[in-house]
Formats: sequence, structure tokens, C-alpha cells
Amino acid sequence: MEYEELYRYSIDQKEQFWSEQATKLSWFEQPTNILSQNDAGHYSWFEDGRINMSYLCIDKQIEDGRGEQTAIIYDSPSFNLVQHISYNELYEKVSKFAAGLLNLGVRKNDTVIIYMPMIPQSLIAMLACARIGAIHSVVFGGFAPHELAVRIDDARPKVVISASYGIEFGKKIPYKILVDQALDEAKHQPDYQVYYRREEGFDNLGGPREIDFEAMYLCGSAKSIPVPATHPLYILYTSGTTGKPKGIVRDTGGYATALNFSMEYFYNVQPGNVFWAASDIGWVVGHSYIVYAPLLYGCTTVLYEGKPVRTPDPGAFWRVVEAHKVNVLFTAPTAIRAIKKEDPNGSLLQQYNTSSLKQLFLAGERCDPATFDWIKALLQKPVIDHWWQTESGWAMLGIMTKIDQREAIAGAAGFPVCGFDIKILDEDGNEVPVGAEGNIAVKLPLPPGCLPSLWKNEIRFQKSYFHKYPGYYLSGDGGFRNEDGYYFVMGRIDDVINVSGHRLSTGEMEEIVASHPAVAECAVMGIYCELKGQRPIALVVLKDGTDITEAVLETELIASVREKIGAIASFKNAAIVKRLPKTRSGKILRKTICEIADGKPYSIPSTIDDPVVLDEIAAVLRKRKLGVTFETSNQ
Repeated sequence: MEYEELYRYSIDQKEQFWSEQATKLSWFEQPTNILSQNDAGHYSWFEDGRINMSYLCIDKQIEDGRGEQTAIIYDSPSFNLVQHISYNELYEKVSKFAAGLLNLGVRKNDTVIIYMPMIPQSLIAMLACARIGAIHSVVFGGFAPHELAVRIDDARPKVVISASYGIEFGKKIPYKILVDQALDEAKHQPDYQVYYRREEGFDNLGGPREIDFEAMYLCGSAKSIPVPATHPLYILYTSGTTGKPKGIVRDTGGYATALNFSMEYFYNVQPGNVFWAASDIGWVVGHSYIVYAPLLYGCTTVLYEGKPVRTPDPGAFWRVVEAHKVNVLFTAPTAIRAIKKEDPNGSLLQQYNTSSLKQLFLAGERCDPATFDWIKALLQKPVIDHWWQTESGWAMLGIMTKIDQREAIAGAAGFPVCGFDIKILDEDGNEVPVGAEGNIAVKLPLPPGCLPSLWKNEIRFQKSYFHKYPGYYLSGDGGFRNEDGYYFVMGRIDDVINVSGHRLSTGEMEEIVASHPAVAECAVMGIYCELKGQRPIALVVLKDGTDITEAVLETELIASVREKIGAIASFKNAAIVKRLPKTRSGKILRKTICEIADGKPYSIPSTIDDPVVLDEIAAVLRKRKLGVTFETSNQ
């Protein structure tokens, strides 16, 4: 089938469509109840099926004759190290580590937090949890101890798995120290902590419940445990508008079915191909397309412990493509912008043979047209921007490259992917005309692979996604559809911003800024950034009588945000203003401030308290050179 026919089939006969896709997997019990709905109105896929993700990713591949094929290529430029791990070797490590978890008392439905760098041991830990039905929650290693502590208290893990340190541009980030600080703050205490020791003598495991990662391999071998298709595979926390992270739950059977489908129809790869998602396992892209999708599809996945630049130069990506004969590369636009910034003519690409590369996929944030056009002209290969979220687990908009020959165009996210019935709605829930902007929503039921719930928070689940438009999932993003059917995703409709593909809450940053003793009032917004997509800035009103300079205040606020959220927030600017623009009801006009900074046309709301304030804000932004309107020089 071509795209239009297959897409209509997935929408009009969804149960039959996904039943056929499910048969492509190896189930312990094949599902017969394809789509069901409970009393609360939630949908479930393949409810009576039984499956195991670790089995699909390892055992099944060996049964199909791929035992000697490389499963994981680990490439760490900081250590000048490349390691190839076959499916057979992966089986040995995962089955033994799973037995080690069982020996620590971890059982099906228990939770395990993984706070690790981009090393093979991280994937081994994830797959070992899946093997025994434990629910893993990977926390990005760049998060500060406070953020880790919040997740420990919410997930209540039986075990925390970490490592001596991670690497950031050659600098060692002491993970164990950060975990210790998080546990000092957390109310919940895990039974055990397991650490992978990267360097002899770097740290000491002296605690009674601190265990060496390698010792976990000494407890025998564990078979994969069949779990219901609806069993949670993992919890992945994402920023929410309240500042408290949302625990996105991912089921097992629906997720496996969706990932398998996406590898074939969306990314158009073959078993045995080399697939590289240049992301991090702390994010949804890492879960879906570094770990689970490539392995269950029989591909070789690249695990890269480096950056697009400065490890050692902006030719790093092209070196990896040549060295490992990468067939498909999936990264974020911010990585391409970083390469473009340091190698604007793309001269380093000429030093490498990238003929193995068939396609480049971009996601995590909107790819601006200038970046899209630059990388497409440089590579002379198909470049496909696509849109999805932590909540969806896989692509919602894009070009299904196996069955759709239309080209991706600059600025567009493509067309709806099979299973996603996407609408652009106005505030009253009516579809908007072609070309008009609105809220992006998906008609229920969502296809397999999407979140079935939030971790132990049913009220927030309903309120966050289904309250505004009954019968629809509200994505939280706004956009429009053009006359040719291409969808354009223009940005968030709440206070979550996208910094280098990482969703961060400006509300949470605002709470940190507001807690400073000199601050009377503040607003944190995400403004356009050529390199990162968006970056946060703070406008601050001081308390009367406060004696502090702007430079000192800015330094202290940067330190506070870095301590509580981490350097990943990329918070670097705080400007003092006399007052903030507000409506008469007291609502701060954050969107209008962003439009001024981003050089976008804006209208003065009729409800504004004093229009002169906008001129004052513009003057401050101009003085500090904050925003493209004022030729930003300090990004």
C-alpha cells in the first residue's frame, strides 16, 4: 500500500490494522483482545497478550540467527574507545545482571532508577529490568541532585543503578557524589545502590548497601518473564507546567508493536542495518531508538558517548558515520546548529566517506528552515524533520519513507503517521481552516506505544491531556496545516520550553528565581535561540530598598537554577526591570514579551494595564541584547 491507503486503513479499521502489526512480533500469548476501554474511559492495546521486551530485543534475535551480529557499537571519543557487543554477548550480560537484580530482591512491578552515562552498562541495566518485569526509570545524568531526589521520591525505587562518573567535554562529572546528595535529600531510600566503577580508585564503595556493578554478574542467569502487554516497561519523567515532573508510563506490548512498525515504515531500515540515534538514554529518543527499536528489529545500534562538536571537533558525527557505516542517523536540530556554528561551510564533512548514510532524521524540537536547508545541501541526502513527544513514544508527524515519496519541506513536520488522527482545533474544539493556527490534538484512541497513564496520578493524567477537548489528546503544541497537507508545529502552548530538544518548565525556573531574597516579582520566558531553539531569560522586579547590582543578581540566579535543575537549563540571563507588563486581572504577558524578543509582530492586548510597560521592556531587552530583535550576542 502507498501512504494514503495505509494511513486511512489505520484510522478507519484500527483494530484490524494493529492486530496485523502485532503478529509480526513473537508473543508468549498472542493477543485476541486488540483494543479495550475501561470504566475510566482509558484505552488499552492487546490487553490479554503476554510478551517480554528483553526477549524480543535479545533472545529472539539469537533464535533468528543474529547471535554473532553486533548489537551495540559503543563509541567514546573521550576515551578513544570503540567496543562491539554481539547479540550473544549482550544475552550473557543481560541475563546475568537480571539474576543479580533478583538476588537483591527486585521482582516484577518493582521500580529501579538508572542514573548513568552513555555506556553499554546502562543498556544492560535497562534490558535486565525488562527481563524480570521490573519497571525502570532512567534519569538523565545531567540533572542536579534535587531533580534526582524528586524522581526517587515519586518512583520509590528498590534499587538505584549509577556509575562513578560521566564525561562532559573531557570533564568527569562525579555521578556517585550526586547520587549521595540526592539520597540525602530524598525521603525514600532504596534498598541498594549499584555502581559501575569506570576507573580504579576514582571512588570507594564503602556503604553497606553499595554494590559493585560487576558483582551483579555472579548470581547465575535469569530467563525472560512473560508480562501482560499492558505491563509498564518504564517510567520517564518529563517537565510539567506545575514544575513537578510528570511520570510518563510506557506499556510493553503496544510499545513493541509501534516501534517495530516505525522501523519498517517510517525509518525504512532493514534488519542488520546500522541505526544511530545521537541522543541520550535519559530522553525518550534514547529509550525508543537507541535501545528498544533497533534491537527488537535486529539492527545494530550506535551508543555514542560524545557531542556533535568539541569531541574533538565538528566533524565528530561524520567520523562516526564513516567508522561504523551508519545507514540512518537520527539527531536533534540543535546538534546540526552546533556543527554549523563551528564549521559553517561544512568542510569537515569532506574528510569522511559518508556514502553508507541513506537518510537523516531530525526531531526533538522544530527545525528552523535555515538549518534544514543547510544540512540538506551539505549532505545531499534526504533530510526528514518529524514531530513526536515523550508521551507518544514514537513519531506522530513526519514522512513515512517506505511508502511516501513526497519530500520533506523546510519548517514542516510532515504528515500524520499511521494511527494518529491529528486535528488542529480552536479554543472551542472546532477544527480551524487550512492555514490557520490552533492547538494540535489527536482523536482518541491513541495508537499503540502512547502513554496509557501517568505514574500514580490519574487526576493529573486526565487534566493534562483530556480535559480541554473530550475525546481528544491535547498535545500542548500549536500549529497549522497548509493547502498541501503538510503540518507545521510552531511551539508550546504552555510554559514548557524546548532547549536543545530538552523540555524544561519555565514555571519551575520562575519558582527558583522568585525565591531569591532580593526578588519581588519575576517572569521566566523561553526566547528564540539560533543554537538551542529556545533558551530561558528572566525579567526581575526587585524589592524596594534592595541593594544589589544586576550582575551580582544574575550570577546568583544562574547558580541557583544550575544547582536545582542543572546546567541543561541553559539559564544565563536575568535582567532587572521596573515593572512587568500585565493584564488588569494580573496576568503577566509572557507571550507578548517573547514576541518582542523574537522579532515577531504582536498586538497590544485590550486588557493590558499600561501599554507603556511594553516599551520599557523592549528598552531593557535592547540594552541587554536579549533576543533576535536586538542582535543577541551572548547566547
